[in-house]
Amino acid sequence: MGQVTLANKISIVRIILIPFFIMAVAYSRLDLALIVFIVAIISDGADGFIARALKQQTQLGTILDPIADKLLLISAYICLSMVESIPQHLRLPPYVPIIVISRDVIIVIGSIMIYVVKGDIKISPSLVGKVTTFFQMITIVCILVKFDHSRSVWNATIVLTIISGLDYVMKGSKLLSENNIFKKTG
Repeated sequence: MGQVTLANKISIVRIILIPFFIMAVAYSRLDLALIVFIVAIISDGADGFIARALKQQTQLGTILDPIADKLLLISAYICLSMVESIPQHLRLPPYVPIIVISRDVIIVIGSIMIYVVKGDIKISPSLVGKVTTFFQMITIVCILVKFDHSRSVWNATIVLTIISGLDYVMKGSKLLSENNIFKKTG
């Protein structure tokens, strides 16, 4: 899969930070959870910058980086919807993590289908996908800083999550239809 570069090591550190984030939320240390989450966000930007600047883009990195992002976001959304110590008005209602996680599962399944059919897949996030990820991260920060209008932020995030999910489904369907997977046989 390739050597473990500095950029890949940063992605691995982001994965290692996830249990610390979960523990901080579980033990009502939202200040500590915020610090861990911000370090993870910064490391996400840093690994991408380093990979491009030092020409350390690897196959491992193209897999590791999105996995680290998804594990962090999914963990955060589950924790912030379930932990009793989060004030009720800031706790995510169940539909929020369900929609966020469902979108990611659909994207992963679609990516696997495309890989099986085409034998290769180029992972390139769309602009709406990048904006959605940004809003998903901001939602977590808003809750951790106890922003009173977090509900408005997470509802905007859900709208973007649905739009970007539909965008990825349409793009995936187009790729699959180019290979005639949806043509009637026989």
